[in-house]
Amino acid sequence: MNFNIIQIITSSMVLFAVIDIIGSIPIILDLQKKGGKIEALKATIVALIVLIAFTFLGQKLLGLFGVDISSFAIAGSFILFIMGVEMALGIEIIKYDGPSGVSIVPIAFPLVAGAGSFTTVLALRAEYAMENLIVAIVLNMIFVYIVLRSTNIVERFLGEGGIHVMRKVFGIILLAISVKLFMTNVAIQIHSLFPFLREVL
Repeated sequence: MNFNIIQIITSSMVLFAVIDIIGSIPIILDLQKKGGKIEALKATIVALIVLIAFTFLGQKLLGLFGVDISSFAIAGSFILFIMGVEMALGIEIIKYDGPSGVSIVPIAFPLVAGAGSFTTVLALRAEYAMENLIVAIVLNMIFVYIVLRSTNIVERFLGEGGIHVMRKVFGIILLAISVKLFMTNVAIQIHSLFPFLREVL
């Protein structure tokens, strides 16, 4: 084992910024308001398993289906876009009436374990020792669990009006993120198919 506190702190901070569970609080509250049942422990464990599995098997797993990271990110951008539209316009497109509520989809995936975090763990794996990256993932999942358990406290603190405003604002932000994610990865796909366009686009 080659544990390194600097690598653990650095990779933890990078993952924390990418997962951005604090920024996802309005989304989580919105899902709860629509009747979505959130089980913090289940969502955290599923996200942890998915992220660790993807750290070890990500590229090989996507390769089996002939899918690359950028294609995966484009698919994820569609989900984020739909969620952003729901929040910004106050409409319901996705139905969350399954037996597992919203703990698995969309909380564990793609909010916590999504295209951004998948891409990040693959990039960090190339730079840091595996054991340090695993510790960083576990630390982030502990924080995710704490946040998911505390959403009711946040809701009482902000009040109905504050949550309404945050939902609209973060809906627009989520739309912007989805568009950026889509455009960036479409450009990657175009450049891979037409290398001569690199100098033009």
